Amino acid sequence: MKTHLPKVNLDQRKWHVIDANGAVLGRLAAQVADILRGKNKPVYTPHLDAGDFVVVINAEKVVLTGKKETQKKFMSYSGWKGGEHYRTVEEVRAQQPEKLITHAVRGMVPKNRLGRVLMTKLKVFKGDKHPHAAQQPQPLAPAK
Repeated sequence: MKTHLPKVNLDQRKWHVIDANGAVLGRLAAQVADILRGKNKPVYTPHLDAGDFVVVINAEKVVLTGKKETQKKFMSYSGWKGGEHYRTVEEVRAQQPEKLITHAVRGMVPKNRLGRVLMTKLKVFKGDKHPHAAQQPQPLAPAK
């Protein structure tokens, strides 16, 4: 038997815009990761990039359930001894709200070259304005 490889036409990639206002972060990230990966298409193949582009707006209005807003910590490391820095979700939301969604989606895509290519198709913005109007993105409702 031969393995069927679908032809992934790069010109047929769609653009989707998702409003994160009131959406739960984990459910939103899972939905975005599936679209980036192409799991919502019949030509999905695990080792190929068949996904679409996703624009997420209103990143600062995403919701976390439970006590994650104050208890969840994001760690960054400078590379030096004692260079660990911890920030809560409140601090990240105040400085870089886009990182909340980007960090969650990055954890849901493959940790290899394919995952790095997929992450280039994710565009996250705070506020309801984005510079991708020329691509005519189709509105998509966030997962409940």
